[in-house]
Amino acid sequence: MQSPQPLFEAVRKTTFIEAPRLAKRLGVNLTIASETFQHTGSFKFRAAYNLASKIEPSRILTASSGNFGQAMAYACQLLGKSCIVVMPQTSAQVKIDAVREYGGVVDLIDVRVKGRAVRVDELAQEHPDAFVASPYDDLLVIEGNASLGAELAAQNFDFVIAPVGGGGLTAGLIKGLRDAGSATKVIGAEPLMANDAARSLREGRLMINELEPQTIADGARTVSLGHHNWAILQEGLADIVEVPEENIKEGMRLLYSFANLKAEPTGALSIGALLTAREKFAEAAVCCVISGGNVDAEVYRTILADN
Repeated sequence: MQSPQPLFEAVRKTTFIEAPRLAKRLGVNLTIASETFQHTGSFKFRAAYNLASKIEPSRILTASSGNFGQAMAYACQLLGKSCIVVMPQTSAQVKIDAVREYGGVVDLIDVRVKGRAVRVDELAQEHPDAFVASPYDDLLVIEGNASLGAELAAQNFDFVIAPVGGGGLTAGLIKGLRDAGSATKVIGAEPLMANDAARSLREGRLMINELEPQTIADGARTVSLGHHNWAILQEGLADIVEVPEENIKEGMRLLYSFANLKAEPTGALSIGALLTAREKFAEAAVCCVISGGNVDAEVYRTILADN
């Protein structure tokens, strides 16, 4: 089998967008780093490809709301491997369809009855030769996401604001920026409805949700940060902004209206953070990471129309 491409050759470079109308509307010196044009429509391809290309097993088991699942399915397609993706029944249909179209097997569950991790453990018993991949709590995942931090380091921003779910993106950004010698500070943007990371920072210990929070930002419906991620974030994250649901939706509307950019709810969290706490960033050079653009058409239409 041919050796896999190195990560920096396999990924698409992030798209930097200057959006002067949106910057004026928000009152900040703003640059958008959009991963909506990354392979499979989100930053998750960086992590999935890095992991899949560096492990020996040819079968991978994982759980995902959708973005990591489709990224892993596509990475496996490229690398001649296979994957099974455990997904909540409430996942966006566009993400479920994409996993299948990239060749992945979708295992749908009701998370109110059985957790993702429990179902993955069951599948691991059925497939003992498979590698169980966390979408965020894995050093290879963090390493893959660090490739985005390395790109941002060259831009000399004061702050990078990025969504927080399990912490794989923000941990990777911190690692990539640090490895490049950058002093840029990373700010997490987390749904107020799913604020376990913010509570963890305040308490100084990892806090865990009893159930997956049903925020509109489906990529942030995690029960807790990953342990590898927490080890980086607890001392490397400058702050977390807890974003109300309406500000997540407004972030999507603003990106559509003032930057001509389609973002999924999780992807718009960073703009939602600016709406929630813009006074923190008034005099700074700010980069908002738009982590993905995979959103069901009807959900997107409803949010855009709900003004």
